[in-house]
Amino acid sequence: MSMRVTRSIAVIGACALWAACSKGENKDDTAAADTSQAAAAATDTGAAAGGAQATPALSDANIAAILDNANAADSATGKIASTKGTRADVKDFGRTMMRDHHALRKQGQDLVKKLKLTPEMPAGDTSAAAAKHWDDSLNAMPKGAAWDKAYIDHEVAAHEAVLQTLQTAEGAAQNAELKDLIKKATPNIQAHLDKAKAVQQKLNGSADTTKK
Repeated sequence: MSMRVTRSIAVIGACALWAACSKGENKDDTAAADTSQAAAAATDTGAAAGGAQATPALSDANIAAILDNANAADSATGKIASTKGTRADVKDFGRTMMRDHHALRKQGQDLVKKLKLTPEMPAGDTSAAAAKHWDDSLNAMPKGAAWDKAYIDHEVAAHEAVLQTLQTAEGAAQNAELKDLIKKATPNIQAHLDKAKAVQQKLNGSADTTKK
């Protein structure tokens, strides 16, 4: 089951890597569309890696750290989108991510404090560095349609990955309150994914209209 966590981190990491490579390229819709391809490739790679070698089971400390990191990352990225997004729906989505993930993070931190649990990322995890790299890349990219598409494509891939991570975490969690927190958070993440896909569909429709 922990293979899904590997896949989640791989998806987010691939998007960050794509953004770093794209800084020196032309910022057009074709380049932005590559984000989805990178995410899909990363998912396949992560699955292969997970199948090749067993990964350690997640502890409650690992789960707490992974969830806190994910919420912090999406809140920070949402803040960037709330000001750098061009379309109103992209900016609104960014504000929603900033608000909701901040609230989810606060709930997690309150529970961790109550349980006297010390969050600890799994050994070798690099998702925090990947998230920072992605934010740096978003800040470096110029505003425009390509930026909006890159951000939303990443959000779709990231929330799909987080849903998988939540499923894994819920099954691995030992503490009942931690398990319940994960269960309550899952519908929120699903709602985020649905909204991101709706915006993505509009962006793709706009791109098709422009090409015509």
